[in-house]
Amino acid sequence: MTSSVTKQRRRLCACVAYVYGSDILERVVGSSMLKHVFLTGPPGVGKTTLVQKACEALSSSGVGVEGFYTEEVREGGRRVGFDVVTLAGERGLLSRIRGGPAASHSKHTVGPYAVDLPSFERVALPLFRNLRSAARSSTKVFVIDEIGKMELFSQSFVRAVSQTLDSPCVILGTIPVPKGRPLGLVEEVRSRRDVKVFHVSKENRDALLPDIVAALQECLQHSAA
Repeated sequence: MTSSVTKQRRRLCACVAYVYGSDILERVVGSSMLKHVFLTGPPGVGKTTLVQKACEALSSSGVGVEGFYTEEVREGGRRVGFDVVTLAGERGLLSRIRGGPAASHSKHTVGPYAVDLPSFERVALPLFRNLRSAARSSTKVFVIDEIGKMELFSQSFVRAVSQTLDSPCVILGTIPVPKGRPLGLVEEVRSRRDVKVFHVSKENRDALLPDIVAALQECLQHSAA
């Protein structure tokens, strides 16, 4: 059934493109199918801060928000790793500088950091399971901050994100800027027609919040339709 609907939609899109042109198709499809919002930009530019501010704005307007974000861990002014933190306040270790006691058993590394995959999965994966088991709601946004190299060591996480992208749930997430070898799931997110990607820079980060919240409200409206 789904395959048949998809084929019909593709034929319809082809007809629209043929009669009215690809620009019109892009406007119609892009505006009618927006489901998710992602932020991208260099490390430390403020993506997580914007995610947190957007969550506060959504919560204050009555929208349910769940998920997790990634937070730097510093000791003596020096970054020593990252933690994964749920919006409910649960915290788990994501990575630490290699050689330290917290990273002594890790097989996965990114730069100077050793990734604690069991700790990350213990905190993050139940959020996806809870999302699938909960009653579907058109007034809920799920936060995934971020889909990066460290998180992508977990194949269970990759599967959970892929399933959530294709679900009715609205995602507010972050992805890294392209660098080195492409990351499959990141590029999939970046190229999806139902994803709005905001590029965050030091120059625009203070002005982006209203646009991000407006895009999420549009996603919620489409989800409820």
